[in-house]
Amino acid sequence: MSLSPSSSSAPSAARTEYVERLGVPWWYWLAGLAFAGLLAVELWMGAPGLRSWLPFVLLLPATGAALAWLGRIRVAVHDGELWVDDARLPVRFVADAVPLDAAGRREVLGVGSDPLAFMVQRPWIGGAVQVVLDDPADPTPFWVVSTRHPVELAAAIMAARDAG
Repeated sequence: MSLSPSSSSAPSAARTEYVERLGVPWWYWLAGLAFAGLLAVELWMGAPGLRSWLPFVLLLPATGAALAWLGRIRVAVHDGELWVDDARLPVRFVADAVPLDAAGRREVLGVGSDPLAFMVQRPWIGGAVQVVLDDPADPTPFWVVSTRHPVELAAAIMAARDAG
């Protein structure tokens, strides 16, 4: 996570208050590549000649691509909007931003959750922020977004709303 205030003093300049990438932990990379390597070794022992190296050429890059894809989501508060991957929410429609720990996230996402809520969750990230909406034209009652720093993200959302 990086909190990067705007360095420009121009009023029309775009401002980024919060940016975070929801990447997988380092040990996912270690475990994933080790598993792919072991599978490639098993296949390598059963095939003679040039075909024996094909599992290494295919499995290791595919595992790396899959892990990179899993960690692609970016969360940002930028220029008066909350960006979660390709979804954007103007902060003027935010009524409240509630930081959640792992227990609070489990409660919000549990049995009593609203099926119309917008959720972007990563199971390897314990915290989240519940963004309650105040838009009569939108049936979505709230957003729940995974984050490693829920207090900072909630503060950035509220600061952007109050500034706009």
